Amino acid sequence: MNVKQIVLAERPKGLPTKETFRTETVALPTLQDGEVKVKAKYFSVDPYMRGRMNDVKSYAPPFQVNAPVYGTTIAEIAESKATGFEKGDLIKGVLPWATESVVNSKSIIKIDTSIAPPTYYLGILGMPGLTAFFGLLYIGKPSAGETVVVSGAAGAVGIVVGQIARLKNCRIVGIAGSDEKIKMLKEDFLFDDVINYKTTSDMNRAIKDSCPNGVDIYYDNVGGEISDAVISNISFHARIVLCGQISLYNATETPVGPRLQPILLSRSALMQGFIVGDFKENFSEGMQQLSQWVKEDKLTYKETIIEGFDKLPDALLGLFSGKNTGKMIVKV
Repeated sequence: MNVKQIVLAERPKGLPTKETFRTETVALPTLQDGEVKVKAKYFSVDPYMRGRMNDVKSYAPPFQVNAPVYGTTIAEIAESKATGFEKGDLIKGVLPWATESVVNSKSIIKIDTSIAPPTYYLGILGMPGLTAFFGLLYIGKPSAGETVVVSGAAGAVGIVVGQIARLKNCRIVGIAGSDEKIKMLKEDFLFDDVINYKTTSDMNRAIKDSCPNGVDIYYDNVGGEISDAVISNISFHARIVLCGQISLYNATETPVGPRLQPILLSRSALMQGFIVGDFKENFSEGMQQLSQWVKEDKLTYKETIIEGFDKLPDALLGLFSGKNTGKMIVKV
């Protein structure tokens, strides 16, 4: 049986283009013992995937040129030769960008749709939710009354960070890039204040005005000049959670910015980078707590769902221009 797959056609320099990807038709291998054939239903597209297009050493191996791009996927089992998996089961795994694929059952898990819709396992009950949970609670260590600033606040991780900070009785300030996102964050997710970085000429002043007592925790999803402005306003013993640097992922030269060490030194501040895999031994704890908050309606979520397998490259590129609100997902 022939299926469609999307491969990395070339390693991009700067922002990827549609020419970075190529769609092919390939034959599926014969199903072996311990394997399942799955039909993709939903694909997650995430900023970290840009880094995997570079042939550099990192926490995840690079994608290979002329081989499929991989990402977290929700799929339905079409055929099984694996114990514990039956036709019709919904599973999650890091799978190739392909309409159908044959995978080892050890690389997938079944999902429980009685807790939440399937797509939630790509977002709030998936990697973004766990990233928000561990970054804020394990590194940020929020206390009631503290001020938490979140950049990329309307993204898949930022929305969850803000809500968990609210559950911890913190004051929440978001940074986003449109009036629509600002309205959503204030009205739907109860952020105390949100700054539109695209219409603000002086981010340093905007942060100072919004956080008169300083920034106790900065959850950094974007980097660049926005983070320079926030870090200039940190309080004594502040914690900076270094989660993402999406503003720099497509840079072709190393940018020169302020030297932040004097600020960190003079305010006895902590800056710690992390990836969610650092906390893999605690994943069950994170999933249990996030699932409980979702069931209790203490956490809600937003998704941007684009339909069509062929739209995967467009969806990924859209992350870098802020076209998503919440989790960006492609529905097959």
